[in-house]
Amino acid sequence: MLGLANAARALVNGETLIKSISANKVELVLIANDASDNTKKKITDKCQFYHVDYFIVDDIETISKAIGKHNRVAVGITNQGFAKKIKEMIGG
Repeated sequence: MLGLANAARALVNGETLIKSISANKVELVLIANDASDNTKKKITDKCQFYHVDYFIVDDIETISKAIGKHNRVAVGITNQGFAKKIKEMIGG
């Protein structure tokens, strides 16, 4: 599902992710469970402040492979439909 969202240009990652959360453009954030504690805290604090749902999911390799990029620690889904479907798949 992440690959489809990426192809539809409904994902943000990297520093763009933090800016997009602040601008209320992100519906859902997925964070790798093996991300550094500092990175997790930075992203989760931002999500909580702006009331964005987030999940700690698989490892960095799995997220990176799903979107076809290297070393992606977290991704934000900007499309409400994709976000809803991914939440259902995760069970949230």
